[in-house]
Amino acid sequence: MRGWRQELAGLVLPVDCAGCGAARVLLCAGCREALSGAGPVPARPSPPPAGLPAVHAAAAYEGVVRAVLLAHKERGALPLAGALGAALAGAVRASGSGVVGRGAGGGGLGEGEREVALVPVPSARRQVRARGHDPARRIALAAAGRLRRDGVPARVAPVLRLRRAVADQAGLGAGQRRENLAGALGVCRGGARLLDGAVIVLVDDLITTGATLAEAARAVRAANLGQEVLRAAVVAATRTEQKSCE
Repeated sequence: MRGWRQELAGLVLPVDCAGCGAARVLLCAGCREALSGAGPVPARPSPPPAGLPAVHAAAAYEGVVRAVLLAHKERGALPLAGALGAALAGAVRASGSGVVGRGAGGGGLGEGEREVALVPVPSARRQVRARGHDPARRIALAAAGRLRRDGVPARVAPVLRLRRAVADQAGLGAGQRRENLAGALGVCRGGARLLDGAVIVLVDDLITTGATLAEAARAVRAANLGQEVLRAAVVAATRTEQKSCE
């Protein structure tokens, strides 16, 4: 209930830009440009955790981008999902998924190109209850919609589940995060059917150490889907994990 109330309030009440504070605009043109204007880049932690697929990020996690992500994730600015989803869609295209579509300069999908299944990393239930929504899933839905409008057959496949409780990742180092998440994710019953024949792209709002996406990739591989997870896409990456942001 909290989620739809937050979304309605964001649509009808005056707001300031979530990135820079400009008056009476949800996200100004400059901050929208900061989310994806520079173009997606490969993102890789150093050292990368075992099993981490290739990751592309739409932007660096700093300044305006950090403010917008936190506003959506922690402060319930749910209408920001549209702009964040557009940024994520760009990272999905850059991930080497065979995604073309009208918006990427092509004339639509070529013959033999498959449907793209965006698999969001799930939040813990307690976090969903506290926030009133699942940020990664909401952004993934917006990204899939953007890709479809650009001629790409994309859908969200929320097949990952937490199989056990995990500690809050905030404040944990890379090794501690890997230990915290080891074996924590699994594919739900029927998940293999939902992913059958699709190009699988793991998606999240942010990559820090890469432990979460590595665990998500392990879970999908362990489900014996007959498909290798080779790619992932995120809205933002910490500066130390981006090969280039120029």
